[in-house]
Amino acid sequence: MTDSASSVWLGPLRRPVRNLAIALIGLTLLIGFWVILTPSEGTAVLQVVPSLGKPVIQAFLIALTSALFMTAVYLSDRVGAIEVQPTGPMDLLSLVLSRVAMLGVIAVVCIMFYEVISRYVFVKPTLWANELSLWIAAFIFLLAGLYAMQQRSHIRIYIIYDVMPRWMRKVCDVISLFLIWFFCFAMIWGSFNEARDKLLRMETFGTAWDPPIPATVKTAMLIIISLVALQALSNLIADWRKEPKSHSPMDDIDEVEIENIRRTVQK
Repeated sequence: MTDSASSVWLGPLRRPVRNLAIALIGLTLLIGFWVILTPSEGTAVLQVVPSLGKPVIQAFLIALTSALFMTAVYLSDRVGAIEVQPTGPMDLLSLVLSRVAMLGVIAVVCIMFYEVISRYVFVKPTLWANELSLWIAAFIFLLAGLYAMQQRSHIRIYIIYDVMPRWMRKVCDVISLFLIWFFCFAMIWGSFNEARDKLLRMETFGTAWDPPIPATVKTAMLIIISLVALQALSNLIADWRKEPKSHSPMDDIDEVEIENIRRTVQK
């Protein structure tokens, strides 16, 4: 089976996107090694605060961001056996962002591993590892909510819903969408000015490293909750004409995952 045949949405672009992602990862690693091996930049990045005004640091951040985005696009082109197939542009955006969150988990593990080795082996703790891991984890938490909405894996109670006629189920779905959009509107209405002010003054965390966590996370909350509302609308449109399904406790049992665990144990 060719790459394009197993592709979800990239098709013939899958291989070029993969090659571009690999090239950007290689470029990021090269610049990263250069930064680490350069005494002034390396000391700033590994111990204190990176000097964002230096071109080499800016090049590293641009390469890292580009590599992360292209890798997420490539990984979103395939869905797992237990994932819901995308049905529209909003689903594709949610899948790309979900891959960003998955890569963020790996980043947090690597950061904490580096901090443990640096602190307890070389007795040279960093000033940025804890804040950076919290910063990334905040985005992971927010993007996980968007991914859960796209996968229809948020909490739903079907005891009453399943006994309703089809027309009443649609009414309940519309009411649920209205409540989600009302919550989104209330969040933006109540927090927009605060988020704007934090972003404009680039409010920082108030620690030794002092990253702009309040400015970025507060803004991201409003953006991602808006994406969740759009994803809920996309779900309603995609599911509107589908045949109603009955639910049971057996739905919570993931046969694919159980089979994968069984194969791993047998090896």
